[in-house]
Amino acid sequence: MSSSYPFTLSFLHLFLLIQTLSSHSQATVPASSTFKFVNAGPFGDYIVEYDGSYRTLDVFSSPFQLCFYNTTPNAFTLALRMGLVRSESLFRWVWEANRGKPVRENAALTFGTDGNLVLADADGRVAWQTDTANKGVVGFKLLPSGNMVLHDSRGNFVWQSFDYPTDTLLVGQSLRVGGPSKLVSRASAQDNSNGPYTFVLEPKRMAMYYTSNDSPKPLLYFSSSGWYISISKGTIENVTLTCTPDTVEGYAYDLNLEYYVTNTLDRSIPLLARPKYNSTLTLLRLGIDGNLRFYTYYDKVDWGAVGGDLCSIR
Repeated sequence: MSSSYPFTLSFLHLFLLIQTLSSHSQATVPASSTFKFVNAGPFGDYIVEYDGSYRTLDVFSSPFQLCFYNTTPNAFTLALRMGLVRSESLFRWVWEANRGKPVRENAALTFGTDGNLVLADADGRVAWQTDTANKGVVGFKLLPSGNMVLHDSRGNFVWQSFDYPTDTLLVGQSLRVGGPSKLVSRASAQDNSNGPYTFVLEPKRMAMYYTSNDSPKPLLYFSSSGWYISISKGTIENVTLTCTPDTVEGYAYDLNLEYYVTNTLDRSIPLLARPKYNSTLTLLRLGIDGNLRFYTYYDKVDWGAVGGDLCSIR
């Protein structure tokens, strides 16, 4: 009797695995939730970052909206912007799908019943996709945090944009071991391919590097030791951008990069900025010039709502 127990348990595990795979293969996106957006039509009227032209899509969760934008003719990026039209402020791009791989007029973003989100050029060339076909996806959402997600029938994220940062982190977004571990600057205002600056998660610190065409080795120009962070035991597992109300000054908010360390309960929370207004909608940007800055969207003002330079690190 005892000898058959492992066999019975293994059979049960195999049965559950088959059931799971079967349910994923059968799960589909309802036809009513699919969409196709074509990059065509009039451009928006307001000023955007990098002085680009843009077209908005019907993917919106205040103050975030998905758009096509370009800074050079007929070279478009699918991107998520932060900012509302009524504030007439400078919209900022907080996430990009196809950095360095532009598409043209009449390119299309498609979300099909198979659960794959695909950006294809006008000639059908796939410029970017989530690779989530037949993986149990049943829906797409843009969350109030600015995280775009594809989820299964239980609400679990099969794919999320927070796992694919370029040069920007939003509040709640992380760099981590085994996942996205760095930010890479933009090359220039006109060119959104990867630039020479990186902000990198390392075992004992965060480090900023400059890569020159004249040097095969990246040059270190800043590290988080400047924030008085000391990791004596273990290694950094992840670092997360957080924004919390200050417990002493109730009208202020603390902007931090929280470090979680492996094999220890240690957690380092260096205070980087304390603006005296609600800073929940804050982004951390590695700029074209190699500076690391915070920008906050604050809708209680009429001008400059997106773009308070709260912290600059050279």
